[in-house]
Amino acid sequence: MALKTGRGAHAPPFLVMDVIAAANARAASLPPGAFADGRSVIRMEVGQPGTGAPRGAAEAAIRALQAGAPMGYTEAFGLRSLRARIARHYAERYGTAVATERVAVTVGASGAFPLAFLAAFDPGDRVAMAAPFYPPYANILTALGMQPVLLPCDAATRWQPTVAMLDALDPRPDGLIVASPCNPAGTMLAPAELAAIARWCDTHRVRLISDEIYHGLTYGEVPEATAAAFSDSAIVVNSFSKYWSMTGWRIGWLVLPEDLVRPVECLAQNFFINAPHVAQVAAEAAMDCTPELEANVARYRASRALLLEALPRAGFDRLSPADGAFYLWADVARLTNDSPEFCARMMAEAGIAATPGVDFDRERGGRFLRFSYCGPAEDMAAAPGRLGAWLGR
Repeated sequence: MALKTGRGAHAPPFLVMDVIAAANARAASLPPGAFADGRSVIRMEVGQPGTGAPRGAAEAAIRALQAGAPMGYTEAFGLRSLRARIARHYAERYGTAVATERVAVTVGASGAFPLAFLAAFDPGDRVAMAAPFYPPYANILTALGMQPVLLPCDAATRWQPTVAMLDALDPRPDGLIVASPCNPAGTMLAPAELAAIARWCDTHRVRLISDEIYHGLTYGEVPEATAAAFSDSAIVVNSFSKYWSMTGWRIGWLVLPEDLVRPVECLAQNFFINAPHVAQVAAEAAMDCTPELEANVARYRASRALLLEALPRAGFDRLSPADGAFYLWADVARLTNDSPEFCARMMAEAGIAATPGVDFDRERGGRFLRFSYCGPAEDMAAAPGRLGAWLGR
């Protein structure tokens, strides 16, 4: 007789992780240079920078380890020096004052979300978000007994929610998640739009959670803005994974409103103890590696420009504007209405790994897929030719 399982045992998969595993297996099964362009599987499925941690971050970790630093527990909210450096970042980048006490270092942004959700919401609470959306938003909320409320967005709203959409909600949600730049579309909210959404949330007593993990990866079309500048009650999530190229180091942070500082600290003490000590040392050093990091952004910008020009000629002619991040959200309705099957064939036959749209939009995602362009520049340059040949262009 089967034993009872909990709600979390039924969480849906984060499909991109399954695609990563499939791409790894496909690459392992092929000889080097298996395709006509002399390359193996081209990885466009995952938002993992191909550039690696900045040199200054790695060297700081090496120095600390060679010096025999114990690398034991830190405070639950992380090293005080790192928290202060993050607070300084808000003053320098956005002209916004953030007290060090409001900064919580977390085990990546992935570790930040359950802390924020548990502190801000109760089981049964309704939390709105644009669709398409980053899958773990909804999956974590559901596992915690909360209810995602999806706001179907499209090219007309640049894949972002609007105040008009929020006004139409009845009943009002308990929370709202926004992301700018967003995953999967890469579009951004202009500062005035983010400010208007923050005002709406404050007026209606709706907790705003702003995912700013892709800040720094923007290409000039829309200025960056942080929700911390517009609302004292907003929760801001960020991470060292994207701009700072430190995915595997598992370091993120929260900027918390005053009323949630102690609740989140207590949750962090019980859930995670602290983020990895050595990774915190590296992260603090990474914040002073700007020239190297901006060189990474320049590479992403060049790959973005190349793909926006070349992918339409290869048959992918309906692409999101891609103001920031490193993704292109492609409408492939002319080619398929079954994006998982299409992506599986594309990997098997063309050696291109991409993420099916159903990971981000369960209702409409069959006709979309997401390309990531943060991999090696040579691979991004080779991808359109390989895709065009596969589609007979």
